Amino acid sequence: MQAEQEAQFQEFVRARWSHLVRTAYLLTGDAHHAEDLTQTALAKAYRSWRRVVRADNPEAYVRRMLVSCNSDRFRKRRVSEALTAVPPEVVGGDQGYTEVDERSALFGALAQLPPRQRAVVVMRYWEDLSEAEVAEVLGCSAGTVKSQASKGLAKLRTYPGLARMTPAGQGGSR
Repeated sequence: MQAEQEAQFQEFVRARWSHLVRTAYLLTGDAHHAEDLTQTALAKAYRSWRRVVRADNPEAYVRRMLVSCNSDRFRKRRVSEALTAVPPEVVGGDQGYTEVDERSALFGALAQLPPRQRAVVVMRYWEDLSEAEVAEVLGCSAGTVKSQASKGLAKLRTYPGLARMTPAGQGGSR
């Protein structure tokens, strides 16, 4: 890789690292897996950086690599650990911890979704991508995105930990 491309890649990583790790965390439900997944996707992006920067949106290209690497985790081998609905640490009921409680409940609920539904929900509602952008990232049709989002949201609505949350705009926090 030429020095100029090397510098471009390093700048991209510095600018987008935390965002990519956060997305990976939402896909995997585990901070360590999220960092490993992000590193794997960025290693692949590094090897093909010329192609990545020629894309209309390099971030979307790398995000797609991230989702593909996450899917590969399940194809290559069975994941030995089970994602749980309740995090092992229980946060106290103090008012200052409400947002942490809600995020923990949301992360637990996301962990219960099948990988494809989780990817759609994360990309569509956390990353705030359009249906067309999610379809492009996941390599499927917009109709598939709509149906997977609908199924995923329906499952999230039945998750007990989310039932106590107040919808945004009605006095609760996001």
